Amino acid sequence: MTSRPLIGVTVSRKSGWRVFPLMKLAIWLAGGRALRWQAGYRTVDLDAVDGVVIGGGDDIAPTLYGGELRVGVRLDPARDALEQSVLRGAFDRGLPILGICRGSQMLNVVLGGTLHQDAYEVYQGSRYVRTVLPRKRVLIEGESLLSRSAKASCIYVNALHSQAVDVLGQGLRVAARDEGGMVQAIERMSDPFALGVQWHPEHLVYRRAHRRLFRSLVAAARAERSAGGDAQLDAARQEAREDDARRERLWG
Repeated sequence: MTSRPLIGVTVSRKSGWRVFPLMKLAIWLAGGRALRWQAGYRTVDLDAVDGVVIGGGDDIAPTLYGGELRVGVRLDPARDALEQSVLRGAFDRGLPILGICRGSQMLNVVLGGTLHQDAYEVYQGSRYVRTVLPRKRVLIEGESLLSRSAKASCIYVNALHSQAVDVLGQGLRVAARDEGGMVQAIERMSDPFALGVQWHPEHLVYRRAHRRLFRSLVAAARAERSAGGDAQLDAARQEAREDDARRERLWG
C-alpha cells in the first residue's frame, strides 16, 4: 500500500476540469493523492478513501436549508445529492473532511445549519472582493482547529462567494470571520477532523498557511488509516485466538 493517503474530491461538472488539477497538486504537496468525484463521472466508494474534500462551485439549492428560490442562480441538484451522501458517509466512517467555499456551506447545511443567500447584503461592513488573489483579511479564532492548522491568527484570503453560513449546524463552531463579521470558516468541535473555509486555498498553495490546511487534512487521513489498520490487525488477532480456542475445545 502506498504511504500517501487517498483523498476523494468533489467538484463541479462545469468547472471540475480546471479546479481538480489544482486540488490534486495541493493534496500531493501535502503528502496525499487525489481522486476526482463529480455527478455522473465516477461511482463514489468511501471505503476506498482516507479523507474527503468538498469543493467549491455551484450554489446549494435553497430548498435544502429553507431559503428562497431565485431567478438566475446556478444550481446542480445532482451535485447536491452527491455531496450530501458523501458527507453523511464520511461522518459515519469518521473520515476527515475539508470543505472549500460551497463545501463549507454544504458541511453546515448537512448538519442542519442555514445560509445567508446574499451575505454581503447582511454584512455590509464586509469588503466585497471577487478575486482568486489573497486580498481579504480574515481573523482566526484562538485555540481553534483552523489556527492550529494554518499556524496563524489572521490570514489573507481570496473570495469568490456570495453566500455564507448563517445558523450553525449541529456540533460546529465559527473558526474565523472577516473584518465585517461574516463567517469565513467553521469547524467541528470534536474529532474527527472537519473544517470548512469560505475561500479557495487550492488557488493559494504558494502561501504556507493555505498549504497547511491540506497538510492537516492529509495528516488526519493518515492517522485515521493507521487507526483503521490497527483495528483490522486487532480483529485478525482476536479471530486467530478464537480459532485456537475452538481447535483446543475440539481436539483437547
